[in-house]
Amino acid sequence: MPKASWTTTGVFTGRGGVRTDEVGIVTGDLTVHTAWNGEQAEVHVRHSGTSQWFTFSGSPVPCSSAEASRELHQAAVEAVRAGGGAQVPRRPRWEPA
Repeated sequence: MPKASWTTTGVFTGRGGVRTDEVGIVTGDLTVHTAWNGEQAEVHVRHSGTSQWFTFSGSPVPCSSAEASRELHQAAVEAVRAGGGAQVPRRPRWEPA
């Protein structure tokens, strides 16, 4: 099964932070991690320098390719920066054909 993953550290949340399934809103300096398993991408966040990951609300996302999951990861990073209680972005181009 194809696999790919991306991690971006030092992502500061915009006002209002991001929503997680486990603890609600988190804010501050986050690390964003996206893992693609060939069918879907899971996006997690954690406070940079810690070990506890939280599910970025809206994850997992059906995702058609490693390239699409990389685009999803970048969109998730941008959503973290935007804040406002962000959730994982959903776009049709990530969905399987």
